Amino acid sequence: MTATLSSDIAFTPRVKALQHQRGSRATYARMEAHGGFRTAVSPDLVAFLAEIDTAFLATATAEGQPYAQHRGGPPGFIRALDERTLGFADFSGNRQYVTTGNLEENDRAFLFLIDYARRRRVKLWGRARVVQDPDLVARLMPAGYEARPEQAILFTVEAWDINCPQHIPRKIDAALAAEALVRIEAERDRLAAENAALRARLAGA
Repeated sequence: MTATLSSDIAFTPRVKALQHQRGSRATYARMEAHGGFRTAVSPDLVAFLAEIDTAFLATATAEGQPYAQHRGGPPGFIRALDERTLGFADFSGNRQYVTTGNLEENDRAFLFLIDYARRRRVKLWGRARVVQDPDLVARLMPAGYEARPEQAILFTVEAWDINCPQHIPRKIDAALAAEALVRIEAERDRLAAENAALRARLAGA
């Protein structure tokens, strides 16, 4: 009997057949020989989450109709609650409730996290559920963030993997760019003042 690997959550028999046909099966077979995808929340994943301010949460209806929705907040808004569970406060938005409705009839979910500045991305497969618990929502609510939390979403990790950085466009966060610009302008002004002082000193010599 063939053992089930964590990476089988993505590498179905048909996917493996295609990998074989197109020449990549040996690469992924080596990865599978070491156990496949990771299944527990690790310190490096926790560190990655601390820097993430955007995510995409994919769900599906009971019939399999897919849907993906953006989730955002300050860096670290998605938190590890234990070695298998992630959680975040779900803020009030356009009130369509597509994700919430999907999770009520199909708890399979997928999180795609991307860090454009450092060209890193993480994929997580698992199960998600909506929780209406004021204490949990308050615990997950980012301090000082101006948004109205409506509920919490808990994501149970079944497998996760790190993508290669290939084809990720490098984008810098606007707030970080603004901070860098302030520093550059301050240094420019300092150098201009220093230059003016030197010119005045030379002129009076």
